[in-house]
Amino acid sequence: MQNAAITFGSREDKKALEENPVFAPKFDSDGLIPAVAMDAESKEPLMLAYMNAESLKMTLELGEAVYYSRSRKEIWHKGATSGHVQKVKEIRTDCDQDAIILYVDQQGAGACHTGRSTCFYRVVDLEKGTDPTALSFTETDLTFDPNAVYGK
Repeated sequence: MQNAAITFGSREDKKALEENPVFAPKFDSDGLIPAVAMDAESKEPLMLAYMNAESLKMTLELGEAVYYSRSRKEIWHKGATSGHVQKVKEIRTDCDQDAIILYVDQQGAGACHTGRSTCFYRVVDLEKGTDPTALSFTETDLTFDPNAVYGK
């Protein structure tokens, strides 16, 4: 069985979850945990994805981000198709261990399937008066051609 050597801690004691140095991720009712990938140097957000226990263990083993695709219902090794691998530099978990942040070294031209360096390329307009609420683009130029990479 793959990942047999990697185990997670018990979630029985709330205080222990918050204070003990044991990784005990909390997966939701679908067996998933949200994972935010952030650039290790700039600390800019790159993308949000989900992991299941298997993909999280694979990430720990490989040192590269491996997610679970909710739409395809399968393990997704980031960069397997595009070559835009995420080398994991650090993983953090929040106080109750139900969310994680991966600080990564993004390889290749970008993290987003739209051809941009980040999936967070728009800002919500906080000014009142537009209906519906407007978005402003922070990144308009593509860093790669998604049609050439993904063949769509």
